[in-house]
Amino acid sequence: MTFLGLLVAAASALSLVAGFAAGGSSFLGLSVNGPLLGVALSGALLTLATLRAERISKFLRIFSKVFAVEFAVVSLAFTLSVLGFWPEALAALTPPPSLPVTLAVFGMIVLAISFIPVIAQITQLADPFFEADAVRDVPLGPLGVRRMSESALGQALVMTLVVLNQVQVGINVRLSFFNRDFFDAIQNKNETAFWYLLLSVFCVWAAIYVVSMLIEIYLESVLKITWREWLTERYSANWLTRGGLYRMNLVGEGADNPDQRIAEDVKSFIDLTYSYSVSVLSTLSNLVSFSIILWLIPAAFMIPGTNVSMPGFPFWVAVLYALVGTWITHRIGRPLVALQFRQERYEADFRFSLARLREYAEQVALLRGEPAEREILGARFASIVGNYYEIVVRNMKLTTFTQSFFQASVVIPYIIVAPYYFGGSITLGVMTQTAGAFSRVESSLTFFIARYQSLASYKAVVDRLTTFGQAIKRAQLLGKTPPHITYGEAKGRDLELSGLKLSLPNGRRIVDVDRLVFEGGRATLLTGPSGSGKSTLFRAIADIWPYGTGRIEAPAGGVMLLPQRPYVPSGTLRVAVTYPGLTGTYDDAQIARALTLARLGGFVDDLDREDNWGQRLSGGEQQRLAIARALLDKPDWLFLDEATSALDETLESDIYRMLREELPGSTIVSIGHRSTLIDLHDLRIHMKPREDGAFAPAAVEAQPAK
Repeated sequence: MTFLGLLVAAASALSLVAGFAAGGSSFLGLSVNGPLLGVALSGALLTLATLRAERISKFLRIFSKVFAVEFAVVSLAFTLSVLGFWPEALAALTPPPSLPVTLAVFGMIVLAISFIPVIAQITQLADPFFEADAVRDVPLGPLGVRRMSESALGQALVMTLVVLNQVQVGINVRLSFFNRDFFDAIQNKNETAFWYLLLSVFCVWAAIYVVSMLIEIYLESVLKITWREWLTERYSANWLTRGGLYRMNLVGEGADNPDQRIAEDVKSFIDLTYSYSVSVLSTLSNLVSFSIILWLIPAAFMIPGTNVSMPGFPFWVAVLYALVGTWITHRIGRPLVALQFRQERYEADFRFSLARLREYAEQVALLRGEPAEREILGARFASIVGNYYEIVVRNMKLTTFTQSFFQASVVIPYIIVAPYYFGGSITLGVMTQTAGAFSRVESSLTFFIARYQSLASYKAVVDRLTTFGQAIKRAQLLGKTPPHITYGEAKGRDLELSGLKLSLPNGRRIVDVDRLVFEGGRATLLTGPSGSGKSTLFRAIADIWPYGTGRIEAPAGGVMLLPQRPYVPSGTLRVAVTYPGLTGTYDDAQIARALTLARLGGFVDDLDREDNWGQRLSGGEQQRLAIARALLDKPDWLFLDEATSALDETLESDIYRMLREELPGSTIVSIGHRSTLIDLHDLRIHMKPREDGAFAPAAVEAQPAK
């Protein structure tokens, strides 16, 4: 930004020098060209804004760069035209003095809005993409495939799209003058001018406009899908960090329905952020360009009912009309933000309930729970319906006003200029141009009226993504800030716990361990009453339980924990049995042997069959599927949290003996309640209650495993 700031300063200084050289109005006792002086002064302010933009949002900085470069180019062109160095062949493209001043104002507006809290909230979500250093191949149509960083791609696309939108505004301004001349030709019955304007002016500029729109559509699509891909990967990666998925369920508010926030809110955020950033810029450009047209209408407008002349009267009417309409719209539509936020949450909760019901279809059917489920779903959907009707009522009020407002805006400009047309002060072309310019200015000023409903949804999306990001950060910090459990690497084969105190999320102490050693190579059984913290102890060893203090030292090597109800991902059986291994980690022979040893040999021929295996397999088969995973992974430490509870005692014994034979290098630690498990382990540890309500482990010698 320093270079661009110096570039703007140089262009501003050149305009100032040229202004004194050209002469004209008196300024501080010196003769200076007024328009060039205005360009120079606005350039000086833009210089300060451009230099200051180094410290604002990376996303907003893109717009600052565009305006700085455009100001330097346009001000140079205007300076050359004043000095007489502008080519006559390009006389029609001579920029007016208002254009560089407008660009300078835009640059200062970008700096100013960076301090608005809601804009800062939006840019905090948008900036990471425009700062990313990851390199990727980008298909650019006729330009082929280019390899570039995410940030360079994003910035280049936004800059190009901004310029395209400004070009389109310029074309609309040119067509406004075509419209004036075209209707004047009709009024004067000038056939030659009629056909010239239609074929040589309108057709040319309309064709250019269509081409620019096609380019914009393609580049906009590339930007949105690239941005969405990066942002989805970022949220997914943060959500699926080690233990993060589990900890997210512990942080409460802001963590609900992460699937919706990643799948839907990210897409909506990108679509709306692009729409509002580029659309607002296009709107401002329209506002400035067509305000100048309104201001320069060749008629001496009088304030109605008086003989007082008021320059730019149609412009001031448009401003007042828009301001009043915007204020009323905001008053009516303000509650929509909270209503839209709640609606998104209710919809997501309802979808989650439906998905969970499908997952537990068997259990519901066995319990004859269909009536209860209908009641639960009905209550959730009732929340949707109730909130929806509140939105409908509010939208009806808002639509009643906005539609009446926009209908009236169609005739207002004609009411203003009709007396001057019928009085012969202006031509038909000027009248139609005035109406068109008024419509553009009024629509620009009422930008937020027309989009108030979508703005409410946008704010809800931004809030949801913001709270989701905050929830992810809280989840990542759980157990990471002192006092917390510290983890270290043991020197020998044993896993040692010392001074370990585990609590529930509400702060109640549940496990208190002075010192506990799980001996490497010796199978250990952990027993105790339900609620004594056995599973919590396993979670702490696995480094996913954040509530506690103390130290855990584990030997280097792999650890696998098999819960009572294993997770079975959707897809093929191959994916389910090799999980969490990645594709290609194990060959067919290894998978088949693991399934056979886990007493699932009948499924060997179904490895590539797509099915909902979590529903297809019984509870016992799912537990044996998890055993097959352990056989493939061969961990150094294998923790079984009632991982064989769905098996009969004979099969359970066979599985344990098989594991001891097939995984001689693995140390097995189990949680279980069956007495038959005692003989299958070398050591037993029992969780005993203490007077303070916590449980403490105590070693109990067991019979050697048979």
